[in-house]
Amino acid sequence: MSGLILGIDIGTTSLKTAVFDQNGSKLADAVVEYSLITPNTTWVEASCEVYLDSVQKCLSIVRQKGVDTLQIDTVGFSVQGETLCLTDESGQPLRNAIVWMDNRAGEQAQTLREAFGDEKCYEVTGQVSFEACWPAAKLLWVREKEPEVWQRVRHILLLEDYIIYQLTGKYVSEGSLLTSTEYWDIRTKEYWPEMLSFLEIPREYLPEIRESGELVGTILPEMAQLLGLSLEAKICTGCLDQAAGAIGVGNVRPGIFSENIGAALAICVPTAKLTYDKNRQMPVHYFAIPDTYMMHTFTTGGMCLRWFRDAFCQEEIRMQQTSGLDSYYLMDLEANRVAVGSDGLIAMPHLQGSMAPDVNLNAKAVFYGATLKHTRAHFIRSIMESLGYIICRNLEAIDAMGLDIQEIRTMGGGSKSDIWNQIKADITGKTLYLTQSSQDTACLGAAILAGVATGKFASIQAASDSMVKIKKVYTPNPENHKIYMGQYHKFKMLFQALEPLYDYDAKKPI
Repeated sequence: MSGLILGIDIGTTSLKTAVFDQNGSKLADAVVEYSLITPNTTWVEASCEVYLDSVQKCLSIVRQKGVDTLQIDTVGFSVQGETLCLTDESGQPLRNAIVWMDNRAGEQAQTLREAFGDEKCYEVTGQVSFEACWPAAKLLWVREKEPEVWQRVRHILLLEDYIIYQLTGKYVSEGSLLTSTEYWDIRTKEYWPEMLSFLEIPREYLPEIRESGELVGTILPEMAQLLGLSLEAKICTGCLDQAAGAIGVGNVRPGIFSENIGAALAICVPTAKLTYDKNRQMPVHYFAIPDTYMMHTFTTGGMCLRWFRDAFCQEEIRMQQTSGLDSYYLMDLEANRVAVGSDGLIAMPHLQGSMAPDVNLNAKAVFYGATLKHTRAHFIRSIMESLGYIICRNLEAIDAMGLDIQEIRTMGGGSKSDIWNQIKADITGKTLYLTQSSQDTACLGAAILAGVATGKFASIQAASDSMVKIKKVYTPNPENHKIYMGQYHKFKMLFQALEPLYDYDAKKPI
């Protein structure tokens, strides 16, 4: 078999590969987890080398599953946004990658806010405000705090750019990832000159700008040998993981809302034109389809259930190790025994700050309403419900922009949970669709883009229409929706009430 497509999804805590034929059938997949480095409360880093090493490990697993990787002739990418890699003249990393959820650059974000203003930021970049997690602030931090590194920087790369450079020797980037750097102009699709000047970044330090789904070149011989790929394998630009996931679930036309609960909770709503939120709550990103856009938000709340599992569900972890039963499935069983609304327990899942539409990077996780009647199962369900409330909050903001959402499509690790999918449908009051590829959506989206780039498919829409299949439909329960709306109202009140405390603690840490 020849002409296989490799989709690579580089996530926050794991890397996944999936191999597809030209009909969109998955032949094999593999996942490799890696650890994040957290030397400080707000710092989140990763070794730059871990990502390519994980690709190599995944492809080894794929070969063990019977796929001849020499038959792969096309490679595409889905990549976490905002993760920053700084290299020297020869392309060697100068420090660890600064991961997207890293919030060390709070002071630097304020500096940018004072220099340009958040309104200007939104107009130029599509991002609602200058924040510590965006690369512009992180670059200013490196310039100020690590001058010995800054002096040696010659290439400023996002994670996709870095991987493509390793595979091809070429420095390229694309709009879906560049949007949230805050040094790229979404209106012109060029770098923002005033920001580059302020950051003291020469234009030549930044990659060439391409569209998603463009052919970059053929893999370097030494990389082909390392990974076990053909010397003819073509490397293509990919896109932001949420954009790839949207394509992988068929969210390629207006009226569809896709959500992804993985390390982050992320949402994506494609739009045919550049659309700003008059309330400046919803960021707008460049989409993976040329000259289209997407309303895209994320929050670190998606890590909350994993944190709870690791901290409080040791028995479930042990059972997974000894019996093979998935620890999250066991937690699902517990949550399913709890009444809708968790008997009044409400979780605020902000372990690493809150993002749009309610941005506060000082936000912390809180459980409200706990009484003697509440059990561990209540806490599990309340976390699930809290992510549903955040989805609902995003839908409210999208509706206020005049964008009509007719359906929700789910993907990511959270989509494996029947109870969680029903919770999301009940809270939002909208029908939720689970696709057959819900666990491979980002890889599938990356494969579709790469396939279009190399002429295997006529268009992104056509490929998505033919390759995406609906597996299950979740219809909202009206009675449950009514209960959830009461809890949702309190959820919003809690966030507003806690904001002064979040900000107070940020200024005067305990």
